Amino acid sequence: MLPTLEELIAVARGDAPADTVLRGGEVFDVVTGALIKGDVAIYQGVIAGIGEAYEGRETTDVSGMTLVPGFIDTHLHVESSLVTPHEFDRCVTSRGVTTAICDPHEIANVMGVSGIEYFLACAECLLMDLRVNLSSCVPSTEMETSGARILAEDLAPLMGHAQVTGLAEFMNYPGVVHRDAEAMKKLELFRGMHIDGHAPLLSGIDLNAYISAGIRTEHEATGPEEALEKLRKGMRVLIREGSVSKDLEALAEVLDDFTSAYMCLCTDDRNPLDIAEQGHLDYMIRRLIERGCSARAVYRAASLSAAEAFGMKDRGQVSPGKRADIVAVGSLEACDVQAVWASGVRVSDEAFAARPDVSPVGRASVKAPKVTAEAFRTSGNRESTDVIGIIEGKIITEHLHEDIPIVDGDKRPDVSRDLVKIAVIERHGENGNIATGFVRGFGLKRGAIASTVCHDHHNIAVVGADYGDMALAANRLSEIEGGFVVVEDGKVLAELALPLAGLMSLESFERVHEMLIPLRAAAASLDVALHEPFLQLAFLALPVIPNLKITDRGLVDVMKFEIIG
Repeated sequence: MLPTLEELIAVARGDAPADTVLRGGEVFDVVTGALIKGDVAIYQGVIAGIGEAYEGRETTDVSGMTLVPGFIDTHLHVESSLVTPHEFDRCVTSRGVTTAICDPHEIANVMGVSGIEYFLACAECLLMDLRVNLSSCVPSTEMETSGARILAEDLAPLMGHAQVTGLAEFMNYPGVVHRDAEAMKKLELFRGMHIDGHAPLLSGIDLNAYISAGIRTEHEATGPEEALEKLRKGMRVLIREGSVSKDLEALAEVLDDFTSAYMCLCTDDRNPLDIAEQGHLDYMIRRLIERGCSARAVYRAASLSAAEAFGMKDRGQVSPGKRADIVAVGSLEACDVQAVWASGVRVSDEAFAARPDVSPVGRASVKAPKVTAEAFRTSGNRESTDVIGIIEGKIITEHLHEDIPIVDGDKRPDVSRDLVKIAVIERHGENGNIATGFVRGFGLKRGAIASTVCHDHHNIAVVGADYGDMALAANRLSEIEGGFVVVEDGKVLAELALPLAGLMSLESFERVHEMLIPLRAAAASLDVALHEPFLQLAFLALPVIPNLKITDRGLVDVMKFEIIG
């Protein structure tokens, strides 16, 4: 409940006591770059005043610290953290993320609208302010089988929810450019509201068409020229640094004191390993400053610019009248978070423990057919073969062509050439589709890896050098209600169960982090060279990211937007 204006003004003038006074630190102004001495007065979750002397019912000593606005992650999928929204809150709010704008399209592709409703219910209970953009593309295309389909009329009843910001990333950019009827319905429904973008490598006249539909943010820019064109045409560019999609190094040169007003930070998909070992937005802030970006530009992009981009006028700056989302750091350069206040509440174990619970959903969602080794044979009458080429640190892929001999009617993996088999198995109980192909870039020499985190349809994706191991890995996923499995020589080496919709664990984020360590080691024991093989595998099935991908319906040439085999 917000204070009345009379109450807030009284506290701001010193005529009434604040609830909390932060004393001894300096406020970093993300507009001018100034460091402001004096107290910060907080009343009923709102900043009443800064830079003066105040009295309060409680005083907190922040001597030697710099107070910055709470960080805003402008685009992410909580599901990719592999934990529930409650555990995600525990994981990143203590690192300074006081607002996150999520797209729950991972769970929506499994469960439909009920998955979105689960996120909205969780969002009402957290310390952080979890905002929800309603999922725009479920499924992302017609070239995959998902567990649900969401139309414009399904979204309309959710639009008025207090935690809803707008329409989530519009991945079907051909549908926008070519005026697909259902795409137009959704865009018209949200016209005038925030619409999130997703247009990798889109340029020129087609980019004009895409932006003209009212789409104003973009997190898929992977290089300076792409980012600059999108900025010049009115889009806000979100610098992304996830566990697979790592664009910070490439885009750091674009972020300066001028462009920072129109640039923001996001993680998109970041797993607990990287959060625990590197950080979240705090890591991005440190790294950007190390790369030579000014502290003012970086902290502005992480807060005020993000708030402005998404129409949240009540936050983004430590200033009177703003929501009391405040992060105390030891130094701006280190972004070493010492304390966090979210809407005036000191973030602590006690505060997390006081949150209401929300019952888990999406159990027993893996309904895949039981497969045998024979399911992974790839027939054909020509040796010339389309091959997915992994680019580490990117979710875009190369469309390669290799000659693979046909032996006994089958194209076999060839680990000497780093050509291993990849398959997608439909797991929603719709049709039992199985598609196979080849991928280069894993470095895998034996065994198999399988996952139900498989963007965005979240069928089973499995990659391997041995068909028997691939079958064991895929079948094991049904037994544990989804997750990750690593197999070698007919034995499960490591696994992580994700029983909530096959996407999220019911364990704490600390426990998930602990379990990911042996899982990553097991993948490395197969000679997998990738830093994040599990999410890299997941993105090989996303048919809206160039160039070559695979779904349960076959190989997809994304540039042609068609199934080719």
